[in-house]
Amino acid sequence: MVTSVESVAERAGVSVSTVSRALRAVSGVSAATRKRVQDAADELGYSASPAASRLATGRTMTVGIVVPVLAKWFFGKVIGAATQTLREAGFDVLLYELATTAQRQRFFGAVHLHGRTDGVIILALQPSREELESLAAQGQMVALLGAEAQGIASVSVDDFGAGRAAARHLLNLGHERIAFIGIREEEDSTLGGVPPLQRLLGYRQALAEAGRAHEDVLEQFEENSVAGGAAAMSRLLVAERAPTAAFVASDEIAFGVLKVLRRSGLDVPGDFSVVGFDNHELCDVVDLTTMDHEVAEQGRDVVRLLLDILQGRSPAVLDHPARLVVRGSTAPPRVLRATPAAPDSPPSADHPGNL
Repeated sequence: MVTSVESVAERAGVSVSTVSRALRAVSGVSAATRKRVQDAADELGYSASPAASRLATGRTMTVGIVVPVLAKWFFGKVIGAATQTLREAGFDVLLYELATTAQRQRFFGAVHLHGRTDGVIILALQPSREELESLAAQGQMVALLGAEAQGIASVSVDDFGAGRAAARHLLNLGHERIAFIGIREEEDSTLGGVPPLQRLLGYRQALAEAGRAHEDVLEQFEENSVAGGAAAMSRLLVAERAPTAAFVASDEIAFGVLKVLRRSGLDVPGDFSVVGFDNHELCDVVDLTTMDHEVAEQGRDVVRLLLDILQGRSPAVLDHPARLVVRGSTAPPRVLRATPAAPDSPPSADHPGNL
């Protein structure tokens, strides 16, 4: 026998409308009531019909996720967390990859989403005002991750603060020649390059605060890949005055940096220190010091912001800080570690651990 919504309402001791709202994760239902309704539905083997929910609400119960490239760890991590959160809220997901400017122009220049999705999450695409107006004309609510626009819900990272903190960590360890290896924006890229730029500016700010000017020769840019990191590090090693440390704008690039250093017979961190960015799962494996900016949590947060505006709340803006995770790829330069400290000298205010 098929269990009805009325049976669930009777078992939970609530109205039919409350059952409907609770099972569709609509606001206005307390957590305790929602759990009671869900428990009753589970006991009776009841599941709400997606088609009925869509008819009742006038919604598609589907969200589009727009991403510049799928084959990257960062985007995969965000999409995985966002998709799980959406499904827990009863939504399906449509995924769109806009890897080239031509694909991007076709997507925003045509009616793709009207009647198919209730809202769109855009990852790291820096949408223009015209592109946002195109989505609004299709009845779409929008939330951004890695970009900001006036009046639009968004989740961002303090990339400037992260770059500054990473460089200060290396400065506090005693390094004087610190390189920056950034992400080069490829021709036909849809990204917009803002986060890598802010990481670079934060690095420069830390150098300036320490009384050191940045050097163009120590700023290298490559594709966001292991191969890109290897190429950039190879150039730095043959510089007239090679650095002793590097802040790298992504962990994937940092993996290539470590590969070249170790194949060149250099010890990490004995001869060279490296700080990455992202806190990729493999950082533990390769013992990489890095900046953690809660990638999965960003995916969950951007979904929560979109669900809030779908329920009539005002768009909110969240700014994620980045946290330094110290592992075994950073240490004072060899010359400093070889100098014994005075036996009774007090700890310095510039101790390597102080940021």
